[in-house]
Amino acid sequence: MTIKAFINAVKGEKWCQVLTLLMRFTVGGVFVFSGFTKAVDPWGACYKITDYLNAMGAGSWTDTSLFFAVSLAALEFILGILIVVGAYRRSAPVLALLMMLVMTPLTLWLALTDAVPDCGCFGDALHLSNWATFGKNVLLLLGIIYLLCFNKSLRGVYGPAVQWVVMALSLAFVLAVAYYGYFKQPLIDYRPYPIGTRLVSATTVDDSDEDEDEFIFIYSKDGVEQEFTIDSLPDEEDGWEYVTRYHARRPHGKVIMLDGNKPNGIAIMDEDGNDVTLDVLADSRRTVLLLFPDLSQVGVVNSFALNELTDAALVADADVIGLTPATPAEVDHWKDVSMASYPIYYMDDSELKMVARGNPAVVYLEDGAIVWKRTLSSLDDVEQPVELSDMGKDLNGDDIMTDLMLIYLAAMLVLVVINRSHLMIRYFYYKRRLKRSKSQQE
Repeated sequence: MTIKAFINAVKGEKWCQVLTLLMRFTVGGVFVFSGFTKAVDPWGACYKITDYLNAMGAGSWTDTSLFFAVSLAALEFILGILIVVGAYRRSAPVLALLMMLVMTPLTLWLALTDAVPDCGCFGDALHLSNWATFGKNVLLLLGIIYLLCFNKSLRGVYGPAVQWVVMALSLAFVLAVAYYGYFKQPLIDYRPYPIGTRLVSATTVDDSDEDEDEFIFIYSKDGVEQEFTIDSLPDEEDGWEYVTRYHARRPHGKVIMLDGNKPNGIAIMDEDGNDVTLDVLADSRRTVLLLFPDLSQVGVVNSFALNELTDAALVADADVIGLTPATPAEVDHWKDVSMASYPIYYMDDSELKMVARGNPAVVYLEDGAIVWKRTLSSLDDVEQPVELSDMGKDLNGDDIMTDLMLIYLAAMLVLVVINRSHLMIRYFYYKRRLKRSKSQQE
């Protein structure tokens, strides 16, 4: 029996249809998740594509990173939806196969060379090793090959006449999500510093140890982590296991530390390379952080809004601090052309981009905790008499994402009702005729 004959023979089998449905959900679901996580955070996808281009010696193409990031997110999401609902039953698996024939060798190269440590397949939502990513792609290839053979054995949710509408609705949804993620902030924050995270926290301790530095030790027992000072370390014979330690300072009777979930996660440096994180953030009740991931690309046109924001912050008795990975020469040039009155410190490029997206981005802290964060361009006119703590709060990511998803799902549901209503009518008409026929026979 040939392969084609075998395929034709089992297409009508129940187990084949069940497996086909399972493959649609599995393969399509992976594509949907991958595209969605990229669309939520276009900045992150853009940074990752830039890493790929630089690793392959194509740094001159980095200006196209944003276009490729959004296009890839949209393509993956739409392909995933089409596969899940069984639309374009032949074309969708073929496109997915072509895509994986490019991605699988690429991830094998990454696994062998480790040129880019994290593939970025699922953004910051899920991190896989390069070998795990390659294995995932091999399994996806097998699933897609199965769908190429048997996808037509099972009807799709939508009829051929409206499948293009499914594509259009999915494209509109994914572009809306990407719009918010790029021009404002990601609607779902998968990074280590979401709203409410404390970059600096304070715990009252004995005043007798004022202005001394010490280490805080973290031990784990039965899956629960607990902090200890050097004078109160637990006995490992009692089941405690050492996890890590971090540096702490005690100014004025308080222990000031970085967020407990990510000890020593961020470090703010002065121009001499000294760590001034605690000095900059610990003593301020209200702080506005201005983040410049790429200071050379910040136009002078932004300086007016930045200076207005600085004035508004000073009126509200808040400190304003600039953070950038730029060189001291670039910082001096920026201060000259922008007439910046706020101090600018230095921070690692990758950590700076993790705190907030945008160039520049604005982060507002109260007592060391993030209250809101936005791109500068998305803030309303800072000259308006708006309370500083409320200036960027109008972006509620959870509510906006919920609304977008409800609109999208409602549109897809209405479409299937309109498209398949004739089948329901035909079904009930057939049942009625069958019942009437039985009655006449009796």
